[in-house]
Amino acid sequence: MKWNLLFFFNSILLGIGLAMDAFSVSLANGLHEPQMKRRKMWGIAGTFALFQAIMPMTGWICVHTIVRCIQAFEQFVPWIAFALLLFIGGKMLLEGIRNHEPDAPAARVGLLSLFIQAVATSIDALSVGFTIADYNFYMAGVCVLIIALVTFVLCMAGLLIGKKFGTRFSDKAAILGGSILIVIGLEIFIAGVF
Repeated sequence: MKWNLLFFFNSILLGIGLAMDAFSVSLANGLHEPQMKRRKMWGIAGTFALFQAIMPMTGWICVHTIVRCIQAFEQFVPWIAFALLLFIGGKMLLEGIRNHEPDAPAARVGLLSLFIQAVATSIDALSVGFTIADYNFYMAGVCVLIIALVTFVLCMAGLLIGKKFGTRFSDKAAILGGSILIVIGLEIFIAGVF
């Protein structure tokens, strides 16, 4: 692969494709916590971007070092992502059902939940390291930086949209957010297994 417009275009498209799960989860987080502060939004979007960059680079490094081990692990990726998103989505769904009081404050997205969400939405990006295996180290680094930037922008958009609608529909936001996470988990599972 050479440094040309096609390289950057492909990297942006790759970023958009990988960031869709993170965008959806960010949307759910915004719905779940409509009063979220800007600093926290930056932290959430940054965390998703970081994980979306780390996973493909890890895959790229593995291709060049321990390919056989990763190929054996690849079959478990959909199962892991599904389990993680089912756990977080189910937790949000139950909180939404239990806290159905109109005046009750919405539960906040915690660090553990954010970490699990970031891993679950980026674990499939590990296999992207195999698709960019013919890139040299610098090209792979630029590619994952583009992926991270695209992810950050889309996650911020998801959080803003979620907050806007979360404010209007705050009594149903946790239920909707949890349902979205469960659907994303199912989508990753079905696409990966079948």
